[in-house]
Amino acid sequence: MVDILVISDTIVRPENYKVASERVKIHLTPWDLCFLRTEYAQRALIFPKPDPETNMISQLKSSLSAALKIFYPYAGRLVKINNDDETTSFYIDCDGSGVKFVHAAAVTVTVSDVLDPGYNYWTEFFPANGVKSWEGVTKSLLAFQVTELKDGVFIGFSYNHLVTDGASVWSFFRTWTEIFSTGRKKFPPLSLCGWFLGGIDYPIRVPISETVPSPATGKLDAASSLRKKIFRFTSRNISELKAKANGEVAGSDDNLNISSFQAVLGHMWRSIIRNSDLNPEEVIHCKLAMDIRQRLNPPVGKVCFGNMVGLATTTTTAGEMVNNGLGWASLQLNKTVGSQTDEALRRFAENWVKNPKIPSRLVVNNSLTVAGSPRFDVFENDFGWGKLIAVRGGPGIAGHGKILAYPGNEKGSTEIHTSLWSHVLDKLLVDDEFLQHVDLV
Repeated sequence: MVDILVISDTIVRPENYKVASERVKIHLTPWDLCFLRTEYAQRALIFPKPDPETNMISQLKSSLSAALKIFYPYAGRLVKINNDDETTSFYIDCDGSGVKFVHAAAVTVTVSDVLDPGYNYWTEFFPANGVKSWEGVTKSLLAFQVTELKDGVFIGFSYNHLVTDGASVWSFFRTWTEIFSTGRKKFPPLSLCGWFLGGIDYPIRVPISETVPSPATGKLDAASSLRKKIFRFTSRNISELKAKANGEVAGSDDNLNISSFQAVLGHMWRSIIRNSDLNPEEVIHCKLAMDIRQRLNPPVGKVCFGNMVGLATTTTTAGEMVNNGLGWASLQLNKTVGSQTDEALRRFAENWVKNPKIPSRLVVNNSLTVAGSPRFDVFENDFGWGKLIAVRGGPGIAGHGKILAYPGNEKGSTEIHTSLWSHVLDKLLVDDEFLQHVDLV
């Protein structure tokens, strides 16, 4: 067990918050409510150690307070309403309750320790382990743990997906780091996404049976234990994969253009399935969390705050995946992304409201579930202590096939953080066809 000391555990509230004049109620959409039973998303940023003269913790708290003044929904709480028809409703009350802020120290742990793929003490660096989204009625909707390492700073944080998505989280972080490093506090007012279906009463009513915790599912056997591994795709790797994928499907559609990310995901998906020993008729899925802001008509603002994530699910069989090439796999992802139109998104929402179904877990067998994005400017976050060393995912929302995508610390590169069964990962790590287009981290 790692030697970690919790120095303080406090609540940071928005600066000069006036509840009476600024209290806002935010109703939840079908896309929000689909995350009701899932754990808080967990991420971490690892920085060099600041100058000893820096009053790091007090400055982090004061700048966080100023950032929460702008991003006020984070400082609210979830409200649960028990209706008289065996249903439950939820909304966010922006009441200024504040966010959890833990200050800890692990002075014997180095940055190289926590970056080691075999490091097993991740949970101790995060502030909301195992917390489910519906617990936001009493738990902080956003929580931080700042742990001082021997030679660096580990900022682990957890956020409730009912409130926010990755795009909004990283927008918040850019604001926070800018306030910390420059003292600037004047920013444009927060724009809420505010997209709702017409003709629907809010808050949405969800059957109580869909909101209670679900029983634990079967455990993995010893041979199927999970392991994490990061794969880095350099700009050259990505260019080669994109050219290969588009070359293999050339002529099938004059308007077709497989993106760099679709080519990378196609390579990952095809390689994982090829090494999974599945029966050819086994149905497989790739669930891609995608930003729907600009897919609605009219679109909502690119920087509007909220959770605007839809799961675009590509379905095929293991046999089809193995028997076809990279271009075919990438093309299936391309078609799925292209099908996420305003009409399709509205149809999903309308049907969901009529029969709400909330998954007990996002990561299931024979599926890749992809979150994050190489477009997130995570390496632009700078408190002034030096360039961000690394971004990592936390221990939450685990399962075989969980994928996190982030930009690498080299320009134009992408990192794919994977959680895979050990026997699949072992085969992947000696698969020459896979390894020729990727670097190990």
